[in-house]
Amino acid sequence: MAVTNKNRILESSLLSDHEKKNFSILELIRRNGPITRADISKITDLNIVTVSNYINTYINENMVVESGMESSSGGRKPTLVKLHDGHSYAMGIDLGHMGLDGAIMVGVVTDLSGRVLYRIEKEREKDSMDKIIDKSIDMISELINKKGVKEKVKGVGIGLGGVIDETLGTVRDSTKNGIRTSYVSIKGVIEQKFNMPSFLGNDATFAAFGEKMHALPMDVEDVVYMYSDVGSGIIIKGGIYCGASGSAGEIRINYPRNGDYMKLAKNMSLLLPMGLDLGLVSQAKRLIEKEKVASRIPELSEKGLDMLTVDDIIEAAKTGDTLAIELLEDAAVNLGVRVAYLVNLFNPEIVIIGGGIERSGSLFLEPLRRTVRKWAFEEPANAVKIIPAQLGRDAVALGGASVVIRNVFVKA
Repeated sequence: MAVTNKNRILESSLLSDHEKKNFSILELIRRNGPITRADISKITDLNIVTVSNYINTYINENMVVESGMESSSGGRKPTLVKLHDGHSYAMGIDLGHMGLDGAIMVGVVTDLSGRVLYRIEKEREKDSMDKIIDKSIDMISELINKKGVKEKVKGVGIGLGGVIDETLGTVRDSTKNGIRTSYVSIKGVIEQKFNMPSFLGNDATFAAFGEKMHALPMDVEDVVYMYSDVGSGIIIKGGIYCGASGSAGEIRINYPRNGDYMKLAKNMSLLLPMGLDLGLVSQAKRLIEKEKVASRIPELSEKGLDMLTVDDIIEAAKTGDTLAIELLEDAAVNLGVRVAYLVNLFNPEIVIIGGGIERSGSLFLEPLRRTVRKWAFEEPANAVKIIPAQLGRDAVALGGASVVIRNVFVKA
């Protein structure tokens, strides 16, 4: 299998006309197959001869197969085509996030349709990035040794938190401490060991692309994915926007190392991160333990306040607990101001709220939507839909696999 060290998360602007046609046709078949050549021509606005030529090439490569006939009121029945799902596989790895206790790493193998064939999940401890990378290699090894995978897998997409340098294939932790750094080329290590292309991306970027490919209509092209309060993924005109080095989407500032960041907080408070849990856990503990605010949160936390989770607060809010509801609303307003800024900046069709907080439903989403309408300009605020993520904890891994599928499609 040919390997290159220049694999990038593909952006639409980097694709040739031939590659764009490949992707539009194969992605349409993936989503809507079995489908006729005539319907593909109509939807893609490509003439039928061009579509037929492309389809014939795919059939010759065994990537697409004919699948019976469509019913017809008269004349020759049109032939249906669909993906040959067993043609090749894609792998996606989510290395988890350092900011959340109990974080997990998820690995998946999918066919070309995106159907999950194998899935593994492992706990991720707070560890150095180098050791986390070692664990990712173990996950890839475990998946690649599943039945039939080694012969068919066409690449792996690896999503992780931190500031990415896609060109060098390195990642730097961007949490407050900022000490967990890997200058080892993750891409190079994986491609050398497994002899397959690898794509390194920010977890929010991959989650955004996973939602785009699995949960959103094909014609939705401009999307912002909010990975709670630790980053955002950006889709522009259907393509991943990853920036010059691959780190686009970071919505946090770089903390000064001399401690002066506290002096900046008054003027830059909206740029200081609340964390993956949006500060809900620390706020709840402070109000309950130090200020003695009455709440059902402690009794709903199975392991007590020391092991309090966001899910405990969400469950309390759903029972009508006043403190829990107020905490969610305050967090929604804070995040909503950032979302409003991004809505003004990118004018997206969809903003997806993910990272786990979407499980709170309307208790969080409604105050966030109100905040966006208040702070964003009227025109982009009226155009955008703010929705919860659909893929849950598999979003990043599925996004990584989807990047591989896209690469297979455009290179067909």
